[in-house]
Amino acid sequence: MRFKSNLHLHSSEDPLDGNSCDFTAKEIIDQAAEQGFDVLALTLHTACGYSPELAAYAENLGILLIPGIEQYIEGAHVLILNCDTRAEHVRTFVELEMYKSLKPDIFVVAPHPYHPGPICLHEKLEANISLFDAIEHSWFYMWLYNPNRRAAKLARRYGLPLIATSDTHKRKYLNTNYALIIAKTKTIPAIFAAIRRQQFTNVTRPAHFWTDMVYAIGIKEILGHPVRFLLGNALTKDKSRAPVSEPASAKE
Repeated sequence: MRFKSNLHLHSSEDPLDGNSCDFTAKEIIDQAAEQGFDVLALTLHTACGYSPELAAYAENLGILLIPGIEQYIEGAHVLILNCDTRAEHVRTFVELEMYKSLKPDIFVVAPHPYHPGPICLHEKLEANISLFDAIEHSWFYMWLYNPNRRAAKLARRYGLPLIATSDTHKRKYLNTNYALIIAKTKTIPAIFAAIRRQQFTNVTRPAHFWTDMVYAIGIKEILGHPVRFLLGNALTKDKSRAPVSEPASAKE
């Protein structure tokens, strides 16, 4: 079966980018259902926004909602899918490795790894490549400017899937970049297994230079919120955060 999927999604509940999103989690789930999506991952910055109630809401509309987070790992964005709230305390690659050993059913994606700015992984991706299950094909590209080419080259080198997402912050982008995943069932394990086997097709379109790149991102986001863009890691870091460990229920 083929499942229309978007695995990188923010909403107004996002602790960092909430003011940039023109929708709540339920509102974007409603829109996704109208546009024929089958699978979504809610990936708020530094917070696991998933809840059983939200998952049930999505399920009633025919959508599988995957828990997720876009975490700052040593200052750079990393997507952790099928996570629990322990992921909110993961801030280093050592901690990510530990978390993955404690919860091996997570799926780690490198978002926009070679785009400009301190929030992107750059050389940290290849240095920690064993921790990643996939690399993102970012929506933010044009024919003459396409950092996804470097991401694709690295994905081929290490045999990793390169999967498209819309990194949705605005409604209009949800249906522009996504993946059609061929999986046996609409379950989290089946979806992840299909991605690992690269059984999917990316559907993408280049961003518009003036409206998307210059105005929406360059002016409204980066110039409009320079502190958030440059210092998001420091703004969201919990100085008293708990160590990554097994949940109490797992130890009993």
